[in-house]
Amino acid sequence: MSHLPRRILIVGPSWVGDMVMAQTLFSALRAQYPGCHIDVLAPDWCRALLSRMPEVRQALTLPFGHGDLRLRERREQGRSLAGEYDQAIVLPNSFKSALLPFWARIPVRTGWRGEMRYGLLNDVRTLDKQRYPLMVQRFVALAHPADAPVPTLAEITPPHLHVDTSNADRTLQNMGLNQALPILALCPGAEFGPSKRWPDAYYADVARHQLEQGWQVWVFGSAKDREVAELIRDAIPEKLRWRLHLLAGETALPEAVDLLALANAVVSNDSGLMHIAAALHRPLVAVYGSTSPDFTPPLHGKVEIVRLGLDCSPCFKRECPLGHLNCLRQLGPERVIAALDNVLA
Repeated sequence: MSHLPRRILIVGPSWVGDMVMAQTLFSALRAQYPGCHIDVLAPDWCRALLSRMPEVRQALTLPFGHGDLRLRERREQGRSLAGEYDQAIVLPNSFKSALLPFWARIPVRTGWRGEMRYGLLNDVRTLDKQRYPLMVQRFVALAHPADAPVPTLAEITPPHLHVDTSNADRTLQNMGLNQALPILALCPGAEFGPSKRWPDAYYADVARHQLEQGWQVWVFGSAKDREVAELIRDAIPEKLRWRLHLLAGETALPEAVDLLALANAVVSNDSGLMHIAAALHRPLVAVYGSTSPDFTPPLHGKVEIVRLGLDCSPCFKRECPLGHLNCLRQLGPERVIAALDNVLA
């Protein structure tokens, strides 16, 4: 059996940004076990993202919503995978995320110690958060034996998403877009919650600045971000508005990836789209409020990180526990415009 490629099942995270960062683990596994087969078990929306990662053989749909236990269905799906894998690596820390590999009887089941997972996992690691400060270090460490040295950032292969240029061309045509003028992409949403969202009025100031320089502006996001995208548009003078395009809610994830790859610069909250932009190697200004670049930084070189670092941040809360959101409200647009000029220089 030793001559056969190692077959690895990853139980993946449920957030866009975390799934992008998980590509660091997939690259580390490929380096550790050349030719290994990596399948990723994740929510259905992840398929579009995983299809852009050359390390992944296939995405398997995890048909359970957040918080769904549904033990019978999990057991049935686990048993259907029996005999298919040599190892499972479980990235979420929840009890339920470790059930399926256990029911699949996968011989090696690796993960950090989480909610009561002894027995479900048999290669259980104890997380020292000081020793592994970065999320990607915690991911990549699971590719290696428990006693291996902590992977440094220099040793970690950053995420690198494949771009479908023919899909990009099709999407440009379908949406009436072009690349005749340089493109600033704005990503004003954050699925996690309001404490990650830089004010829409500040995004509008950045948009206006670039529009006055002769650029066009594309505003990205999900359907949930449509309202904030419209607030940004409405704050732009009428004479400039024709060069601002609202893509929030208009693009599925594959189209968003391929259009974001065309941007000459990106300004984003700490969000999934920020990590996608970094994985596409776009010049990027990343705005941090309640979260920290010391935990989940964008992982490529052409990045300017803007944050205030107030005493109350990072709090990692969905909403400001103090009610003022000063970590973002006191971070004025002039700081981001200066960072944008730096990253474009």
